[in-house]
Amino acid sequence: MTLPNFFLADLPPEASLTPTLVREACQTLKRNREQHLATRPTAQVIKVLSDLAANWREPDYPLRRRALAQGPEAAGFPTATLARGLDAFFGQLTRENLQAWVQQELGHAQRLDGLAATEPETRRLQAAMARGPELLVHIAAGNVPSPAWMSMVGGLLVRSAQFVKCARGASLLPRLFAHSLHEAEPKLAACLEIAEWPGGDAPLEEPLFEEASCVTVTGSDETLAELRGRLPLRVRFLGYGHRVSFGFVAQEALGGYGVDRWIKRAAEDVVAWNQQGCLSPHLFYVQSGGSMSAEGFAEALAAELARLETVEPRGPLPVAESAGIASRREFYQVRAAASRGTRLWCSQGSTAWTVVYEEDPLFQLSCLNRFVYVKGVADLAEALREAEPVREHISTVGVAAPEDDADGLALSLARWGVRRVCPLGRMQHPPLAWRHDGRPGLADLVTWTDWER
Repeated sequence: MTLPNFFLADLPPEASLTPTLVREACQTLKRNREQHLATRPTAQVIKVLSDLAANWREPDYPLRRRALAQGPEAAGFPTATLARGLDAFFGQLTRENLQAWVQQELGHAQRLDGLAATEPETRRLQAAMARGPELLVHIAAGNVPSPAWMSMVGGLLVRSAQFVKCARGASLLPRLFAHSLHEAEPKLAACLEIAEWPGGDAPLEEPLFEEASCVTVTGSDETLAELRGRLPLRVRFLGYGHRVSFGFVAQEALGGYGVDRWIKRAAEDVVAWNQQGCLSPHLFYVQSGGSMSAEGFAEALAAELARLETVEPRGPLPVAESAGIASRREFYQVRAAASRGTRLWCSQGSTAWTVVYEEDPLFQLSCLNRFVYVKGVADLAEALREAEPVREHISTVGVAAPEDDADGLALSLARWGVRRVCPLGRMQHPPLAWRHDGRPGLADLVTWTDWER
């Protein structure tokens, strides 16, 4: 199956992009939006998206099969990991979830269709309409595909023309989604462009930014700062920078048969997307006082990662990344030989997975690719003290705790500033309407018109 050249990213490698081509593509997108998308009812857009998602969940859907066949080489994820990620993401795109997302973000299901009023607004003789940007530009990160897919879904819902700029070599999965849209609804796909080039190509990016109404960027803090400074003042900027996540295992979760369930869920969070996303755990804090120690939890987690490697292998890595893992392993092997406060478990003959236990509770950044730390703490308060150096960068905390205790832990984490709290096992699979970096996904994009009767 050869993909037709519907998008710039479909062009052969020898084809070169020019500033003129980028500018003309942006102007075409705007014209197509005006004709095919701007006045499309919300219900129609939601139906297209939900039907599309149902296709992606079908094992024999040709574009899904292509993603699973070519994705491991193009995106670096093994087939089983990619399949699980596809099911998790597209399983969220149901008609009910999409309708609820619009309602949650904008207060009314028809807010994007025209002037609409909630009950309180009706009593005040008011109404309002929300409008998406004319041209929405996404600068996508190259590590995990789901943020790019999510950006494209949100852009369609708010009726924006969209230009998705992918990192070099990272466009396959976004453009397969775009091709599935073209297959289902060509006129909507005509409002979407996918391209790839190395970041920092100012001649190509200058016309893109000049034509944009809003730019979203996912990447490092340095990338965000550099791009923000290059945008015209009239262009809205939405940046999603460096974020890290961790897990907390309460002592009450460490007793009886339930502990095996939590260990499996912790391992699933490490394995999902090969620990590449900002929602992946770098470490697990394990509260002391339970029937299993932090060291015991680490040993059990290592055994579960070893088991998962047999059914969902991590896959090969670039030489530099494998060398980084090997180097860090050597460091902890030396430390473990000299101190009882450190232990190391790892795959033999490969860098497939690594678990490091340390008595020192200070927050430690992982080198990822299924490399995770386990540390003991007296309670959540100690865990938060030790995570203070990365407090402003924490995205998600996965919690293992009985239901009666979980609400209190979530409240403490919210007051500390964590953007998202969820049970272990769901860290890399947020619900559709989650607030990325603590901000609304749709409401951040729109501008409003208020009508005072």
